[in-house]
Amino acid sequence: MKEEKMRIVGVIPARWGSSRFPGKSLAPICGKPLIQWVVEGVAKSERLDSFVVATDDKRIFKMVKRLDVEVVMTRSDHVSGTDRVAEAVEGMGADIVVNIQGDEPLIDAGLIDGLVDVMTDEHRLERCCFDMATAVAPINDVKELNDPSVVKVVWNQDKEALYFSRSVIPFVRDGSFSGEIVHWRHIGIYAYRLSFLKKFVSTEPSILEKAECLEQLRALHIGARIGLIETNEKGIGVDTPDDVEYVEQLLRKRGE
Repeated sequence: MKEEKMRIVGVIPARWGSSRFPGKSLAPICGKPLIQWVVEGVAKSERLDSFVVATDDKRIFKMVKRLDVEVVMTRSDHVSGTDRVAEAVEGMGADIVVNIQGDEPLIDAGLIDGLVDVMTDEHRLERCCFDMATAVAPINDVKELNDPSVVKVVWNQDKEALYFSRSVIPFVRDGSFSGEIVHWRHIGIYAYRLSFLKKFVSTEPSILEKAECLEQLRALHIGARIGLIETNEKGIGVDTPDDVEYVEQLLRKRGE
């Protein structure tokens, strides 16, 4: 017997107080605010039933309202975007929640839909019910491999995450090893079952999370099953004012 259709809701957290780029959600990029690029990209998703921008700032709220997009005000004291997402979906009747980075103007709607597919695949659900899902991309550059800001991930035969680290994992002992790609980077977009999202944000950070400063390690610590999908999209974000010019170049190449 088939279950009733699950309600899929996307949330774009957009706070004002970024330490490296305050107010970046409203930073102009090729003539449009950053948040508008993100909203327009997310709107192309075919799997979301709805989406909402979650902010802590009235300036961002007013801007999004002008786009005729749903937006909610959330508390300003949230430690992470995940906490903001959890507050935003309260009372929305969501079954699956997709946490979409609010600083990636080149967001791929197909990636969003892929995560939803992993969480709703009936054949997979018969043997493995993921609590959340995220994305990975191959690492082909040594500099990227050794960069602690690039989070690495390893998984099992079911494409279920085993561990995330800022260190190089797996460690290749035999220098002559060759074969399929073994190093993958984590891409920061997540889909959650609402029940697990509530459990996650009500749990204190684990020692591994504190050590590596990686939220997803808290999820593994409390027993989450994290499904993974492969992509070549590396998630180009705007973290500092210097990133704006580079992103504008990419958008122009795409004809935007």
